[in-house]
Amino acid sequence: MSGLHRDKPRTIAALGLIAASALALSACASASAEGDAAGGAANGGSETISYTWDRNTATEEGADPVYEETTVEVPVDPQKIVVFDMAALDSIGALGGEVAGAPLESVPDYLEDHLADDAFNAGTLFEADLIEVEAQQPDLIIVGGRSAALWEDLNEMAPTIDLSMRDGFLATLEANTTFLGEVLGAQDEAAAALEELTAGIDEAKAAVAEAGGSGLGIMVSGGELSALAPSKGDGDTRGARGGLIYDVFGVEPVVEDVEAATHGEPISFEFLLEHDPEWLWVVDRDAAVATEGAQAAEVVLDNEIVNQTTAAKEDHILYLDPTAWYIVFGGIDTTQRMIDDVLQIAGR
Repeated sequence: MSGLHRDKPRTIAALGLIAASALALSACASASAEGDAAGGAANGGSETISYTWDRNTATEEGADPVYEETTVEVPVDPQKIVVFDMAALDSIGALGGEVAGAPLESVPDYLEDHLADDAFNAGTLFEADLIEVEAQQPDLIIVGGRSAALWEDLNEMAPTIDLSMRDGFLATLEANTTFLGEVLGAQDEAAAALEELTAGIDEAKAAVAEAGGSGLGIMVSGGELSALAPSKGDGDTRGARGGLIYDVFGVEPVVEDVEAATHGEPISFEFLLEHDPEWLWVVDRDAAVATEGAQAAEVVLDNEIVNQTTAAKEDHILYLDPTAWYIVFGGIDTTQRMIDDVLQIAGR
């Protein structure tokens, strides 16, 4: 069963979040008691919550997005939830809920406790096992990010919502946590989690400010480096993952315009030495996706050129949890891990 389990302990430490209003988001939820309205409530209950967002209906790869306002009626206290978004799995579990089905091979070890003991494999993040999902008769299905394209097929089987990031990391985290709290009947737990996250992010930002110095986020993959750039602040969330270290935690980028400086291309070891950031924040993509035979980021960066940089000499190369920063990227417990990563800077 995937209802709320009040006796399940939460695993959130004191962390921080800027109070962005969920009402300002394009994806919003409002309580409703319309019975089995559009989408219905498969759990037999009568209460639903309306979830509305602007859905990208463009189907051709590389095409400009075409948005259509979409509303789904979500059952309150759904008994069988299927999730194709790891951040949603994270927050459901942290709020005391349980997930009946997911792409099991993509679930990180630290989120496995959020699955039911008899959880079924719902496919992958990119391709749902439609036959199995339909056979399981879920009450609610959640997609987001990589799995957003699955919405149309899945919504034919059960109410399906898309919890993708739309308005930046913090605003999305607040809106999705608040909404899931309403769905699970865990409003107080959701509010407490957000309050704790707010304190933690503030603490991490303060630690970054106290350490001082410039920084650069990099991703290591296949022995090559890519520089992570701050988001442009124009509402485009595609750069939010890379920009998180700057945009949320206040790291001062060593290059004023990282994207212009790199032309969106992989960077060289010489680039690091030339710009010489005082802090390096490293995401090992190969570790995140379990690339067979790949060198660890620590090995790739242990070379004569990098060892001449200030970051290397001062022991200022900080390795971030690759699963949290690259795969899950959101959710209550994962944000905890991100904050802990940033707090590595304290005392260095």
